[in-house]
Amino acid sequence: MTNVNQQEMEKLFEAAWQAAENSYSPYSEFRVGAALRLTNGETVTGTNVENVSYGLTVCAERAAVARAVSEFGPKVRIAAAAVANLNRSASPPCGACRQVLAEFMTPDAPVMFPAADGTRTMALSELLPLGSEMKLK
Repeated sequence: MTNVNQQEMEKLFEAAWQAAENSYSPYSEFRVGAALRLTNGETVTGTNVENVSYGLTVCAERAAVARAVSEFGPKVRIAAAAVANLNRSASPPCGACRQVLAEFMTPDAPVMFPAADGTRTMALSELLPLGSEMKLK
């Protein structure tokens, strides 16, 4: 995995936890936050925003990616990601979020998230096998 150490990952996880405090989740009450460490050293966060039309809900990870691109432009790159939820339940990034993260991360970039057996850190390529092969050339 990239050169983001465990202490930095834990700090990123704490930022994700804090972002979850701002969740708009009146329907599921599943409050999620995400934090991204960018290759420029900046940290960007996002939270889930639900909608009564559930398909329009935005996940925390995608909200954070959109914010990173909005603030730093389309060439932004993500060195690491962390996801947390205030419900204290397992919540690895969903498939759509994995694919969006893959657009801006290298396959070996670490992703930290709550798992059934505690907090887990995995390389993006483990979460999205063959994801790097899906990018347009």
